[in-house]
Amino acid sequence: MGRTPLVAVPAYPLVKEGRIHGWHDAGVAVPARYVAALRRAGGQEAILLPTALDEEGAAVLLDRVDGLLLLGGGDLDPRTYGEEPNTRVYGVNADRDACELVLTRVAVGRRIPVLAICRGHQVLDVALGGTLDQHITGRDGLLEHGVPGAEDGARLHEVDIEPGSRLAAAMGATSATVSSHHHQAVARVGDGLHVVARAPDGVVEGVELADPAGPWVVGVQWHPEDTAEHDPANQALFDAFVREATG
Repeated sequence: MGRTPLVAVPAYPLVKEGRIHGWHDAGVAVPARYVAALRRAGGQEAILLPTALDEEGAAVLLDRVDGLLLLGGGDLDPRTYGEEPNTRVYGVNADRDACELVLTRVAVGRRIPVLAICRGHQVLDVALGGTLDQHITGRDGLLEHGVPGAEDGARLHEVDIEPGSRLAAAMGATSATVSSHHHQAVARVGDGLHVVARAPDGVVEGVELADPAGPWVVGVQWHPEDTAEHDPANQALFDAFVREATG
């Protein structure tokens, strides 16, 4: 049996007391679908509560793992990319923002594989100097990208993937049907990143490091964990990430 790679998974912020039935204390949460997809790929999660880290602390932590998986969740504070928040920004958590941004920058610098999903895709962009469009929902000319945090908020749509990209190689496809529930999107692309997937309306759906000799760092705006159990292409994204983390 081969080595099982250990993947750092920064959790959502503390789930407040009473939000989990039968629990009397706050909880540390990661949606189970991410973990299930990671384990089907042969990885082992190491769930981390967001905590204050400088670059040295992030490096010490990342030296103990083989990959970094960034999850969905609330919005990044627009101040992290030099803008004031509009009225549609929700779920901001400064501790999570700071922790994930430094982990991402250090992981890229130390050539640690990164799979960044939805919010994580946006974290990757901002960590490398990019910016976000703070609210795209309902805009003329755009298709439905779902409603974050809402029951039945996901929407299926197509994406086109650049042939020859790491993302296309991972999924074994240059187009895919994906599940989205987001109201923000990449605006200015971060330094060293290249857009490798878009929705039919032009919204950026996938980015990766432009340098073919760089580490395996891929971000997707959609939620591959939503459909991975039944969709081989979306599960294959986790499989490719774990292969890279295995080294």
